[in-house]
Amino acid sequence: MILEKIQKKIIPFQNSKQFKNTITDKPIVFTNGCFDILHLGHLTYLSKARELGNFLWIGVNSDLSVKRLKGESRPVNSEEDRAILLASLLFVDAITIFSDDTPITLLELIQPDIHVKGGDYIAEKMPEYKTVTAYGGIVKILPFVEGKSSTSIINKIKG
Repeated sequence: MILEKIQKKIIPFQNSKQFKNTITDKPIVFTNGCFDILHLGHLTYLSKARELGNFLWIGVNSDLSVKRLKGESRPVNSEEDRAILLASLLFVDAITIFSDDTPITLLELIQPDIHVKGGDYIAEKMPEYKTVTAYGGIVKILPFVEGKSSTSIINKIKG
C-alpha cells in the first residue's frame, strides 16, 4: 500500500503536461539531476527547494543520460530505483524520468514557477535558463552542500 502511493508520484514523461494541469498547489518548484546515490547533500538541497513552493517536482536523468554525462560505469542505481527512492521522501510530490542531457524539453512541458539548481551552477550559464525565463519562470540557485556528492562516495568505496 505504501509502495503503491510512492509509485504514484512517478509521472511518465508523456503524461507530464497533462499531470501539471491537475496541480493546484502553487508555486511549483522543479529541480533535476542524476541522484545516483542518495545522500545528505541531496536531502538538504531538496528540502530547501521544497521550502520555496508548495509542490516539488524532480526530473531524474535516465540511465542512458547518466552514462553520457558521467561515464560508462554510471549510474550505480537504475533510473527506476532512483525515482522510487526520491519519491519516498515526504517533501517530494512528483518525479519524472527524462532521457535528454538537459531538462529543457520537460521544462517546456510543465513550466514550473521556480527552477532550482545547486550552488555549483551559475543561473545565466545554464542551458535551460532561457527556456525558464522565456515563459516567466524564475531560476534560483541554492547553496552547495560541501563534501557531499555521489562521486565522492563512489571514490571512497573504491578506496
